[in-house]
Amino acid sequence: MAEIPLYFVDLQDDLDDYGFEDYGPDCDSMRVTAFLDVPGQDNLPPLTRLEKYAFSDNIFNRQIIARGLLDIFRDFSSNEEDFVTVMEIVVRLSEDAEPTVRTELMEQIPPVAMFLQENTSNFPVVLSDYLIPVVVRYLTDPNNQVRKSSQEVLLILLEQDLIFQHDIENKVCPLLLHLSAADSNDEYKAEAVNIICKMAPMLSKSTVVRLLLPRFCELCGDRKLFQVRKVCATNFGDICCAVGQEATEKFLIPKFFELCSDNVWGMRKACAECFMAVSYTTSPEVRRARLSPLFIRLISDPCRWVRQAAFQSLGPFISTFANPSRAGLYIREDGILSIRPPAQARGSSSPPPGSCADTSSACLLRSAQGLPPPIPPSSRKPVQREPDVPLEGTFLETSHSPHVSRSPNGPTEDPTEGCAVAVDRLPRLSPGPSAFSKLPDLSDRPANSHPGPGSSACPGSPEDVFSNLLYWQTPLPDISKDLELLLGKAGQQEDICCGSKTVPSSCVPSSEIQKVLDSLQEDMMNDPDIQAQVQVLSAALRAAQLDSENASESQPTGDLNEVPAADPPSASGNQIALSASSSPDTLAAARILQSTGPDKDHDGTSDPLQAEQRHNPTPHEENKSKLQHGGFPVSPIAQDIIPQPLLDQYVSMTDPARAQTVDTDIAKHCAYSLPGVALALGRQNWHCLKDTYETLASDVQWKVRRTLAFSIHELAVILGDQLTAADLVPIFNGFLKDLDEVRIGVLKHLYDFLKLLHADKRREYLYQLQEFVVTDNNRNWRFRYELAEQLILILELYNPQDVYDYLTHIALKLCADKVSEVRWISFRLAVAILHKFYSHSQSALGLNFINELIVRFRHCPKWVGRQAFAFICQAAVSEECVPVDQFVEHLLPSLLSLASDPVPNVRVLLAKALKQTLLEKAYFRNVGNPHLKVVEETVLALQSDRDQDVSFFATLEPKRRNIIDTTVLEKQD
Repeated sequence: MAEIPLYFVDLQDDLDDYGFEDYGPDCDSMRVTAFLDVPGQDNLPPLTRLEKYAFSDNIFNRQIIARGLLDIFRDFSSNEEDFVTVMEIVVRLSEDAEPTVRTELMEQIPPVAMFLQENTSNFPVVLSDYLIPVVVRYLTDPNNQVRKSSQEVLLILLEQDLIFQHDIENKVCPLLLHLSAADSNDEYKAEAVNIICKMAPMLSKSTVVRLLLPRFCELCGDRKLFQVRKVCATNFGDICCAVGQEATEKFLIPKFFELCSDNVWGMRKACAECFMAVSYTTSPEVRRARLSPLFIRLISDPCRWVRQAAFQSLGPFISTFANPSRAGLYIREDGILSIRPPAQARGSSSPPPGSCADTSSACLLRSAQGLPPPIPPSSRKPVQREPDVPLEGTFLETSHSPHVSRSPNGPTEDPTEGCAVAVDRLPRLSPGPSAFSKLPDLSDRPANSHPGPGSSACPGSPEDVFSNLLYWQTPLPDISKDLELLLGKAGQQEDICCGSKTVPSSCVPSSEIQKVLDSLQEDMMNDPDIQAQVQVLSAALRAAQLDSENASESQPTGDLNEVPAADPPSASGNQIALSASSSPDTLAAARILQSTGPDKDHDGTSDPLQAEQRHNPTPHEENKSKLQHGGFPVSPIAQDIIPQPLLDQYVSMTDPARAQTVDTDIAKHCAYSLPGVALALGRQNWHCLKDTYETLASDVQWKVRRTLAFSIHELAVILGDQLTAADLVPIFNGFLKDLDEVRIGVLKHLYDFLKLLHADKRREYLYQLQEFVVTDNNRNWRFRYELAEQLILILELYNPQDVYDYLTHIALKLCADKVSEVRWISFRLAVAILHKFYSHSQSALGLNFINELIVRFRHCPKWVGRQAFAFICQAAVSEECVPVDQFVEHLLPSLLSLASDPVPNVRVLLAKALKQTLLEKAYFRNVGNPHLKVVEETVLALQSDRDQDVSFFATLEPKRRNIIDTTVLEKQD
């Protein structure tokens, strides 16, 4: 009785009266309402008895009826009149005063609905008139448990596509809009907004935009309950995915800005966590010009928990800038990043059908830890895609959100690597100034002109449209001459900057540094990051004051030293551009000012997200960017792909100070998202991440190195063979000698990595493969199991002679492993090796390997070895990897000799091999076969074996014959 619920103990006598003596929670095969079939003292028909117990004074009777609804419908669904009566009883039962009865009834609605859909012709009418009203009414039930059950049932019905569009729009949505109104009960409102967010991805776009989007935008600004705003912020990505790009940019992005500036830090943290999902739904221009500055705000938030969530989402957010077609890659339907065939790459730069540039990097992020490819962001079910709904007729048209205009052509992209992307041909998204400096305008340049310093020229003639050599083998940039030129210009620029009569644009104003210092003083004591910023700014302020004093003392008067200003200074005075000779403190101060400088938006109100006015950078400023981050060059193409502040913050995630002030696992998050960031930058900008990758690869935490090991094969696809051989192979070699927790990441994708290397480089790893057999812990048998699986795939990468020299002894060792799972998968490896030899006409190597199998396993003193030989022979016949003449000559005699083995387990496997595999082959079914007689004699001997299992399997006919015999008997009957 310990497993029976409490109410069973008190009412066991009632169960006995109704024929429930053997009923219990474990009796799944017994109908719950079996007592309706037992003739009682009242001698009532089943339908009348059902009505009697459904409205009995005994609560338990009503619970049993509610719990057995599915069985009741099965019994009465054949008669239409009885079926209607049952539905009316269910509706009356739904009004029961006992909450447990209503809960039991609600939990049975999904299986009942699926049964009715399959067995009832008028299912839409039954569901709409009887069941849906019950579910909708229970959403406002006074009992909390009943409401929770109805919410779960509603989502299940939507997920199973059991609710029709008419019921959604006329019954479900009106109630949810009523419960989420401003004057609604707080508890009901919080539950209603949660349902709206969860059901939106399962509805059509038109329904969400027309009915739910206005209320969702209103709830995002609810100032009464922060729980409502928290639910909206948490599920913001789901709503964006449901309504599409146009509605997201026009209505949801302004609300997202408000949530990111909410006074409650939990709201900002939720926004940071769903930032990638929101970014997926926006256009590239909105992603760059609006979301990027917003993310910089979150990543420098005063609250540590917000910064922690922002840094965790930084890499995934950067990955949304990726376009695999730019690197000659595409995402297959199964989510695997693959190299585009040259013919396909030549024809079009867009991804093939079934692939998506925005979702490609998400596959890389998940594959870094062996996860399956992702579904659309934060959605449980693919959303029905419809044509964009015209939004002009909705009430939101009167909102004061800034209008988003998009260029009809969009950014132009060339499939050839090294071509600059003219992203700034797109119009500004708002009248106000942008938070980032405007990139050089490339639209006015001739088609065959040089794009600019540090970038490659686009092909100008038809002959240069595509070239395998230029496309796949992009040389690493040589910046030695650029550095010499910059060093030469640095002194001239310093003299010009200090000698100008006007305020030069290449100096940091002291007033701006002082203004930011004043704003940071309040939070300095609570945040180590702000303390470090204050120290840098203080040093930069002193240096700026000293420079201004020196400039006032020695100001030249000649006109030759004056530099005409290309652009007038902005009204805000926040435009900061540093010369190459600026001090490190001044450079750091400029970065802080760029991310914290105040500004005014277009309507005169303060907008901290739009901090700087765009300007056209001078060629000197473009060259200066190459010297940032410790001297590694930042290509102008990289800045066109990813905003520089985002890349700066991502690179800084390897700083040990970040682990102390933000998150101890920040390096792991950086490693996890690195393939997506690399895909966004492209192989031509790999130098921006090379130092970061090497730092992560030598991290003291094995979890960081393990994450890189799981994704190194994806990174190799992105970088190509040349960069892989130069930069990834040394790190790969280090992982091979690391801990088992790291080595397993390399081993799981060993084939995927080796196939990307050149044949000569790949051959160097033949000898190192045997190192995987040795593990830190001998009990880690799954490591050896994975090795056997990878070796089966790796066989195709090497010639038969290399396989025989280096891989056969590994296979033989694994076939003799102590763990049976490792042995069984290794037997398949041995069969694959035989297939490799004979498929390449290497009979001599195959015969040598067969002889080794006979010596090691047929004559093994342990019975498991002899059993292994029987299985290998059976698999070789089944897979037809050995020619028949070779098998009957070299393997069959040794196999038949096992009939006299003293161990029954060996004879059992021999009986299976002969009866179920060998005799089923056409060669052995031939009456004139000279080997058939000896095989049949062996089978007869096994049929009379003293062991019952041996005789059973020797007598058992194959399944195919059993099916044929059964069919013949049925036809005769």
